[in-house]
Amino acid sequence: MTKTTLTSHALKLLCLAALSLVVSAARADVRVEDPWVRATVPGQSASGAFMRLTSSAPAKLVSASAKIADSVEVHEMSMTDNVMRMKQIPALDLPAGKTVELAPGGYHIMFFKLHSQLKDGDTVPMTLVFEDAQGKRSSVDVQAPVRPLTAAMPAGHGAHAGHGAHK
Repeated sequence: MTKTTLTSHALKLLCLAALSLVVSAARADVRVEDPWVRATVPGQSASGAFMRLTSSAPAKLVSASAKIADSVEVHEMSMTDNVMRMKQIPALDLPAGKTVELAPGGYHIMFFKLHSQLKDGDTVPMTLVFEDAQGKRSSVDVQAPVRPLTAAMPAGHGAHAGHGAHK
């Protein structure tokens, strides 16, 4: 091997290492904390899922899926003219390094046309789909325990905790 070949080989390795760092920095890793789903009463056809999401880079929650329901949507609740309204949103922004709360009365995952009653202690498998700033999609599988109908977020994580900073 000549000195020129070693230099060329070393340069290729450096380029690959640098490219790997750039790809790693651009990819959003999303941490899902304390996921849970609200229990239902017999005959109830809808419920919601709640959790905290923190992304290492700018990203969006663009969809969710679960086999427990015919459809799953990302929703937002807001107060308009003293009336609480709920609507589907196309995506939920996840700013880099900031925790976004999905909580009762705010953002949440909505299940429609449930296939059966959700009981306290059950587990709901679901898949969350995220999109990074480059438009690349990735998914995270979540096992969310079902909590009683009266369940709320843990102390300090209520419906408005962290919600006001995310507009």
